[in-house]
Amino acid sequence: MTPGAVPLPAAPASTHFMPAAAWIVVLAASASVSLALGVRQTYGLFLLPLGSEHGISATALGAAVAIHNLMWGLWQPFAGAMADRLGAGRVALVGGGFYAAGLLLPALFPGVWSLVLGIGVLTGIGVACAGSGTVLGAVARAVPEARRGDALGLASAGGSVGQAAMVPLAQWGIGDFGTSGALMMLAATMALLVLVAPRMEWAPATYRVGAAPAGLAGLPVLARRALSQRDFALLTLGFFACGFQLAFLTTHLPAHLSLCGLSPSLGVTALMLVGLFNIPGSWLCGRIGNVIRPEVALGAIYLARTVAIAIFAVMPPTATGTLIFAAVMGFIWLGTIPLTSAAIARRFGVVDLGALYGVCFLSHQIGGFLGAGAGAIVVDAAGSYAAFWPVMLVVGLAAVGSNWLTRPALRTAAA
Repeated sequence: MTPGAVPLPAAPASTHFMPAAAWIVVLAASASVSLALGVRQTYGLFLLPLGSEHGISATALGAAVAIHNLMWGLWQPFAGAMADRLGAGRVALVGGGFYAAGLLLPALFPGVWSLVLGIGVLTGIGVACAGSGTVLGAVARAVPEARRGDALGLASAGGSVGQAAMVPLAQWGIGDFGTSGALMMLAATMALLVLVAPRMEWAPATYRVGAAPAGLAGLPVLARRALSQRDFALLTLGFFACGFQLAFLTTHLPAHLSLCGLSPSLGVTALMLVGLFNIPGSWLCGRIGNVIRPEVALGAIYLARTVAIAIFAVMPPTATGTLIFAAVMGFIWLGTIPLTSAAIARRFGVVDLGALYGVCFLSHQIGGFLGAGAGAIVVDAAGSYAAFWPVMLVVGLAAVGSNWLTRPALRTAAA
């Protein structure tokens, strides 16, 4: 027996049956994703109010969100590897502490550097530890392979529930208590992880010899071996576009609508609609991954996103058009997460799923860093986002091609 290794759970009698313990893990993971991803979806709402209240420019918040995305990506492989070895619940709870501290810092000491350190660095670490990249590995290990897509989709949908709840909470907080009060309210929600985290994979049992997770020490070798495989590299490249497009829209859509003369509340409604429509969308995308090759479905999602963005960019801005765009984008907003997790699990199994997803997700967050940061630079320089929409289309089409060029896995990797 490998020292310090952790046992695989016994397979259920029926590969289609989900025991109660597995459902608890799925629901706890969904709640953790809801908190971690829901809060970060509100950052775009602070773009203009921070300027009017504290004189903080759009570039400063854009830089903070860009650094947040980059820190999330850089920490995700390590957070995933620690969750594979120590348990996702423990890592998520620590992440909640980082997240709360990162929100409190600019709330108590408003300024550019507190924003960059708090929103940029600390909440980036927090979401890496408590978000989908860490907890979905626990879900995949807890459920039968035949139900893995469904379970991953349900857990991913938690991010949409959080977005639908956190966006109006943040908007209400900004309106009634200012940006500092709203940030304090969001920080307080992280305390809920004290109740949620222990219900996940808190203390994994022991793996068979030869099946122990790589852990932090083995992460560099694991990453090199995975990236040396052509299809994993293509999957990783496609994930770049996901981060680029979604980080830009999350950070800049409310400001874009305001610059077009539309009501600021429309941005709030649009982000809420994205969250609501992604609840069924994430589940459906996860379910699709059970019946068709995940990479094929991912290419279709990127194509649908790119077409929707193209139509939105060329049509005159209206409230109705914005809400239709938000609903379409929302339905496929986080659908890439369960499909990407399923694609990795098919090729490599689930023992190191957290670490391998983290390696792939780093590309996603480099895209998010560039999407959020470049959008802020463009709007400060030109006063509009018109020059940025063609870039969104090129990046999306590249993701379609990279996923559709992948080949089927040579084997379906079971737990």
